[in-house]
Amino acid sequence: MLLLIPFLLPHLLLLSFSDAAIFNIINNCPYTIWPAAVPGGGRELFPSQTWTLPIITSSAASGRIWARTKCAFNAAGKGTCLSGDCSGVLSCTANGSPPATVVKYSLNQYGGNDFYEISLVDGYNVAVDITPTGAGNCMAARCTNQNIVTQCPSALRAAGGCRSACDVYKSSNYCCNYKAGSCWPTSYSKFFKNFCPNSNTYTGDDPTSTYTCTSGGNYRVTFCP
Repeated sequence: MLLLIPFLLPHLLLLSFSDAAIFNIINNCPYTIWPAAVPGGGRELFPSQTWTLPIITSSAASGRIWARTKCAFNAAGKGTCLSGDCSGVLSCTANGSPPATVVKYSLNQYGGNDFYEISLVDGYNVAVDITPTGAGNCMAARCTNQNIVTQCPSALRAAGGCRSACDVYKSSNYCCNYKAGSCWPTSYSKFFKNFCPNSNTYTGDDPTSTYTCTSGGNYRVTFCP
């Protein structure tokens, strides 16, 4: 039976990838980042390296991807990050802490479509874009204006990036955690919108930030594009 393993392995890999969307996560930054994905975990990524992450799409799948900066982990995968930290572990199973620029996706949804966006609801730390590949003429979503950090309002400034108003004030008008349909842009969300007009800047901003693509393709997520 052991002799069959080398011959079966390529076929098993083919089967596993045939029901998956492939996310190629690229570090184009001039410094090391620790990208994280839920689902998917996380890893260290040196400049110019790529992390190939399959997301199973045999049924509907949703998740998020973000970059962590200035991390230090021990051999057991325990440690801390300046921004985007996820409970002090290398392989994330929980969302990252603000500030973090987040790529969100929902695959194999109603009508045979994928939906994706760049969210600044958790603030901003690293420039990013997400580009569909191999699924027709679908648009890229981008948030690449580093002036968000240099011009960040004083109340939102943080080591590693620019925090969200919800994270700072934790109040209903910034977090939109009250009656549905009563959430509106604030001066802080408008600040983010000015620099990244196609990004999701507050709960309820989806109509101007959600992109659609036919299901069945793959995606490229580039940090510091």
